[in-house]
Amino acid sequence: MSARSHRHTGSRYRRTVSSEEGAERSSSAMLHGLSRDPDGLRRTLSTGDERFPTVLPVQLDVVRGPERLPADEESKEMLRGKLRILQVDSSEVNALFTELSAHVVSINSEEKVIFVTFHTFEEMWKFSTYYTMGLLGRCLEYLLFDNKLWLTSLEQDVAIDVSVQDETLSLIYKGLLMQEGSLFARCSANQMFDSSTSGGDLYLEQGDLAQFEPPFLGSCWTVLCLADGARGTAPKPALEPVVPFHQWCLRSCEESILVGDGKAACDFPLQFARGTCVATAEYDAGGPDELSLAPGDPILILGLLVSCFDWFTGKKTTTGEVGLVRTSLVKPSADAHDSADIFLDDEDGTFFSVQEDSVIAETIALLKKKSQNDTGHNYKLDTISCQGSSHQEKKPFISSSEADTQHAELMRNIQRILHQGNNLSPDSAADLTHALKQPQSSVAQDPAPPRFPVHPAAEGSTADHILPLLCFLEGRDHKVEFGALYRLSGDLLASSTFCGHSGEDELIAFLGVARETARKKRLLWPQTRLCFLLGRLCAGRSKFSQARVYFEEALGVPREGFADLGLLAGIYSNLAAIYLLQKYTENFFAVAERLAALLLGIPGCLASAEDSSVLKYILKKAVLCRNKMAEARACYLLAKRCWACADWAQAVPYLERLLVLHAARPSPWSVSLSHGYLALGRLYSQLCLPHLSVGSARKASALPSAALSDCLTGAALALDAVGRLTGLSERDATVPPQLAPFLRRALGFTEVREQRGSPYDALNHQLTVCLCRVFDKHRLVGRAISLMRALVSSSPRRASVSAAERNSALIWLAWLHVHNSQPRAALDVLDLVLSAMPEHCTAPQEGVVLNMRGVALGCLGDLQGAAESYQAAVDICQELEDLPNCAVALANLGLLCLKAGARELARRHLTEAVRLFSELDGEAHAANFIAVLLELGQLYLKQRQMHHGKGCYEWALLLAVNANLLDCQLAATRKLCELYSLESADQGQCIIYSRHQIQLLRQSGDRAEEADALEAISRLYLTLGTERAYRAALDYTKSSLAIFIDLGRREKEAYGWLKAGSIYQLLGQTELVDL
Repeated sequence: MSARSHRHTGSRYRRTVSSEEGAERSSSAMLHGLSRDPDGLRRTLSTGDERFPTVLPVQLDVVRGPERLPADEESKEMLRGKLRILQVDSSEVNALFTELSAHVVSINSEEKVIFVTFHTFEEMWKFSTYYTMGLLGRCLEYLLFDNKLWLTSLEQDVAIDVSVQDETLSLIYKGLLMQEGSLFARCSANQMFDSSTSGGDLYLEQGDLAQFEPPFLGSCWTVLCLADGARGTAPKPALEPVVPFHQWCLRSCEESILVGDGKAACDFPLQFARGTCVATAEYDAGGPDELSLAPGDPILILGLLVSCFDWFTGKKTTTGEVGLVRTSLVKPSADAHDSADIFLDDEDGTFFSVQEDSVIAETIALLKKKSQNDTGHNYKLDTISCQGSSHQEKKPFISSSEADTQHAELMRNIQRILHQGNNLSPDSAADLTHALKQPQSSVAQDPAPPRFPVHPAAEGSTADHILPLLCFLEGRDHKVEFGALYRLSGDLLASSTFCGHSGEDELIAFLGVARETARKKRLLWPQTRLCFLLGRLCAGRSKFSQARVYFEEALGVPREGFADLGLLAGIYSNLAAIYLLQKYTENFFAVAERLAALLLGIPGCLASAEDSSVLKYILKKAVLCRNKMAEARACYLLAKRCWACADWAQAVPYLERLLVLHAARPSPWSVSLSHGYLALGRLYSQLCLPHLSVGSARKASALPSAALSDCLTGAALALDAVGRLTGLSERDATVPPQLAPFLRRALGFTEVREQRGSPYDALNHQLTVCLCRVFDKHRLVGRAISLMRALVSSSPRRASVSAAERNSALIWLAWLHVHNSQPRAALDVLDLVLSAMPEHCTAPQEGVVLNMRGVALGCLGDLQGAAESYQAAVDICQELEDLPNCAVALANLGLLCLKAGARELARRHLTEAVRLFSELDGEAHAANFIAVLLELGQLYLKQRQMHHGKGCYEWALLLAVNANLLDCQLAATRKLCELYSLESADQGQCIIYSRHQIQLLRQSGDRAEEADALEAISRLYLTLGTERAYRAALDYTKSSLAIFIDLGRREKEAYGWLKAGSIYQLLGQTELVDL
């Protein structure tokens, strides 16, 4: 049998996502995208007499609501359209499926199917795990949902449903295992094997687990029995491969752990028991770690009794003694029962600490930072009164009387809020630290032990120096200071606990004298602990035989039972590691069984189990014995240990399996699934798997077990992951729409909380304002107004935010009304805010309100009132020396003059605004500066000052490029295209800027506008009348045609085909015209 290869499982998490770069697509590839070759989709792998498929169809659909009912046809067509786009540009879908450990073969947009394949067993295992956990759909949502859908579907809970053919997946799994040459499987029937290790045949029962190797060049199958290491052969055994996780964990076990001690040695009727049991036989304790028994002795199970292990931790109810009890020597009492929970009483089963108060404070700070609501501080530029409302939202019909009633109620609520006063102390929420991104242990740190000076070792003469150490180590019971002492490595023991020595040799000599002194004085517990410390020091210096002697002495010194179970677990753990290293397999199994009893029964013993070999042994035995609860407990212990060691890659498989087992249980465990998915999301984040990170956060917040803190923690996790995917930095004051589901769910918690206090009210305020800004950014102004009105109506009697924040929110509400073509409502809100401001001093927010009043009055046609309001705002700016806001107010005056037809006065105001903007440093005001330049440039063009107008447009474009403002770049580029096509015709310049516009539209992801721009530049090239220009026009026509096909715009598609035909005719390629 060939040796098994042990792969480094962490490597698969560090793959670099590949992308297709520099490859110029032909028109055929552009129209057809990923291959749909039916022969390719029927590819199979042939192994011996069997043939296995290699391609898996992943069926997608759109569903709605908690019942996951099929969505309407419009949503399904949206999905098809998005898949058509991905057929053309497959880089995003390839990157996502690479992260999901699969490889895209083809996309069928009409059937909504993505075909994938796998190169290795591990890829298939990871992909199937994500599918089982429900993460595939969550990850695909990021790829398939556009920004607006994230917002419009909040109430309907739209999701992507993913389904695969289980039979096909199973066959692919078997094929990959056969291809890799070694697999673990259970016998599907009782069967005999020709023995290759002894004279008799090897007999395996149905369900027995063994390692199999397929035949090579006509030979037989070979088998290795995991229970006892026996080997055999058979021509065609009846077997069924174990599930992929079991396959992986058995492959990752060392041979000395994998083979031997595989079957349970008793027939205790409960697999995962709690309660009490009764001794069935006489037993004399073989050491201080065991309990002596008499028939009929009642034994309380401490923690869990797991029937597949030899020992459990018990307590004699008659004497109170605690120790290990053989599972085979007890039977269950009437109150014994199978536990429904894998976590022990008083055990902290979480992976990171979640204190709701601190999470709320951190979230408030994060939302303030990300949604920086500058409406209460910065003047708004009036780009609305001249252009009209820009939103495209359907407004629900509301009768006039109902609207008046709602508006009156809103005004009363605003007055109530404004009369609350300014009595709130400044917000003290701390900024969100890196702790939200870095996985943190939830285990409290034990206090450090005291430091002891080391003196030259001379027995007898150093008794006074040794006495403090012996006194500290005395006592049968555990002390909290011992916890840190037991976990210190040899290096740390030498440097942190003991001082004044020249090296480890001197320290070992000193501790040796202390041990001998304790032995002579019969100080048994100091002797035991000194043996443990000496063993740790020797093991750290690779003197394992000497270390083993010390640990074995520590185990045998006490004459009374171990009450310090942390010490006992530490001795067992260190002995197990040495036995394994020195190939003492039977000794390893014996010690591993005892340590398993402590890990399954006593909270806190995991900290002493520094080596993971015993934990892997526990998992292996649980798998062999088909004990799902014991398997879950082992996965939890392994994941917790890897988390504590910051071994994120190794923690992931165990935590994934734990969540799969948890979800399959009929009743929940004491630690929620939501917490598990958040922990997993943090691990994915650490391993640079952003799609899986945000998918885990989405899954966590959507579960019924999710609490407010889960939603908020998930929001921070998703924000970090989306930032990595989109290139947003931590400093960007932008909340992506993918965060909306988290914000809405968290908002629901704050709205229904029975006793809302200041932290929850402040959180409710920040969540609402943040969500409203996301709605407004994506032109869903009506939704934003509804949320803000709800916030105002539910505002508590006592102020939960500062007066400045309160006013900013009301000013923001007024601005939303302006955007929604409701300037009268905006004016009413602004007048209430203005009337509540102090009269005896000028506040900066007064200027903000006056400037916005000017915008609202301008929309109402009251030009004089608007001008007076703008001028008052300018006066306040000049008084406060506020140049940025002064520039905006002057620009608004200029725009108002344009509306009134006073072009010269408008030019003076706009020119002065440009002068002020040009004196400002930084990019904070770039968007307003660019908008003013574009307005001034248009004014110059109307006055036939072409050179000045072109200068303003080019200046605006340079500013937009420098500030990396995509929307502003598009606006400036469109103006330049118009300039060179209409006002100052220059086809060469127009083509240059048109090509730049297409590049910007590709970055923005607006496929419809990109197609229109491609169509327009094609017309430009046609007017040049050269063969080279015709060919360029044909290329752009093909590109626009491909997009029209993807978007389902049939009329445009037909026109594109006709246009392509006419261009082929111009090129003389008449054979293609009919096509």
